[in-house]
Amino acid sequence: MIVLVCSNAFSSVQFGSVWLLVRRLIFITMRIFTLILGLLSGLEYSSGYNYLMVLNSAGRSHFNVGHALAKGLVKAGHTITVVSVYPVKKPISGYTDINVPNVINVMGGDIAALWASIQKPVTQKLIDHYQMGFRITRGLFEDSNFQEFLKSNQSFDAIICETFYNDAHYGLAEHFNAPLIGLSTGGGLTFITDMVGSPAPASFVPHIMLPFNDHMSLYERLLNVAFLGYERLLLDYYYLPNQEKLYKEFFPGNKRCFYEMRRNASLVLINQHVSLSFPRPYSPNMIEVGGMHIDGKLSPLPEKIERFINESEHAAIYFSMGSNLKSKDLPPEKVQEILSALRGLKQRVLWKFELDKLPNKPDNVYISDWFPQTDILAHPKVLAFVTHGGMLSTTESIYHGKPVIGLPIFSDQFFNMAHAEQTGYGIMLDFKTLNAVDFRKAIERITSDPSYTKVVQGMSFRYRDQQHTPLENAVYWVEHVTRHQGAAYLQSASQRLNWWQYHNVDVLLIIFGAAFLLCKSVCNDIEKTR
Repeated sequence: MIVLVCSNAFSSVQFGSVWLLVRRLIFITMRIFTLILGLLSGLEYSSGYNYLMVLNSAGRSHFNVGHALAKGLVKAGHTITVVSVYPVKKPISGYTDINVPNVINVMGGDIAALWASIQKPVTQKLIDHYQMGFRITRGLFEDSNFQEFLKSNQSFDAIICETFYNDAHYGLAEHFNAPLIGLSTGGGLTFITDMVGSPAPASFVPHIMLPFNDHMSLYERLLNVAFLGYERLLLDYYYLPNQEKLYKEFFPGNKRCFYEMRRNASLVLINQHVSLSFPRPYSPNMIEVGGMHIDGKLSPLPEKIERFINESEHAAIYFSMGSNLKSKDLPPEKVQEILSALRGLKQRVLWKFELDKLPNKPDNVYISDWFPQTDILAHPKVLAFVTHGGMLSTTESIYHGKPVIGLPIFSDQFFNMAHAEQTGYGIMLDFKTLNAVDFRKAIERITSDPSYTKVVQGMSFRYRDQQHTPLENAVYWVEHVTRHQGAAYLQSASQRLNWWQYHNVDVLLIIFGAAFLLCKSVCNDIEKTR
């Protein structure tokens, strides 16, 4: 009896242990199943978007801005097809190139003519820009590689299009049935701010082709209003009608009219930042991402350059006119003036000069057709930067806290360098009248007066003090607009108003008309009482 009871007890214990083991196995299996489902749903949620980026300019600096964003999107898990004249040298996973060499063919003459443009008035320069835009726009459309791409019937989640005098290209958004995102590699020109209805009060927002800042005198405001009016007439009656012709020619199947298409941009990223310039109003879908091409990573300088800088007892100066302007194409008399100014300086000079030999080159000058600009500007023994004043060079000089001597030639360079001078971190010289004496004085002044460096270092601190890097901000907004199918809620109602409605001209006419009738009625009553 005792044995039977013990046997039953043992069986019960054994059964309980087996049942406990089974329950644990079921629980573990369910947990694993839940985790697998979670991973699968997570993969579905985080699956990347597919973007098309069109960089229509042959300017290397323009490409650098777009390329930085493209790499940032790929790093965030997306895929991108990039149309440009600069195919990447090393394959990047998720990054597809479409090379369009015809853009270089049509833009080559415009780049070669940059030095000559310095002699032209700004009114003619604006027309030249528009005419260049017509050539670039058609040049991309007629490129054989691009034509084949348009026939490929690919699908994209958004179209990122550089905004460089190429409004007809925005039709790609309807062609691929995707939201339009503009990428301004420069500043906020009128035809760019028009895309999202960003206000630009002429009283304190100067045109970026004029050498003014936000504190304009009466005379400067008068010139600003006059030039903006001139630009508005050219836009409405010359530039936009010709872009419309190109739009109709190359997008005959698009349903939207050209002007409605321009007003339907979901987002514009602008290569600017308030700490680099001055405060101005923007629509909520116009986002400042100035400097997103700066990744903050530095590489060791080539040994010869490093030694040249370090062995200088009085430090060094960096001199570059950018990627489009070539110092080798400078007028010979200007080259001699520059050499005369550099000869005998205490400092050594690194000059981006695109020839192997430069006659009469002083020993304190090192020439090369390429320099690692960011790494050089970061060097503690580099005191100042002689620049053309392009947006990328200006941003890099501020980022690394280096004062500038500006020799502006075209476009927003005059605005950038005027701002540098007025803010106190730079000196602007007139290239047309440049001579050895003035150039030498500017170098000696900027290297001996610590106030220039102090101002630009303060600007550098403010620029770096951002919640997110410019690239992270750009990637977020591109993803945001894509997630929300164009984010129509960000679009300003001003895009649906005529100019007289936008400026309340009709309301003012009614008010003044009513006031006139009231005054007339009062005057008549007074007459009757006499």
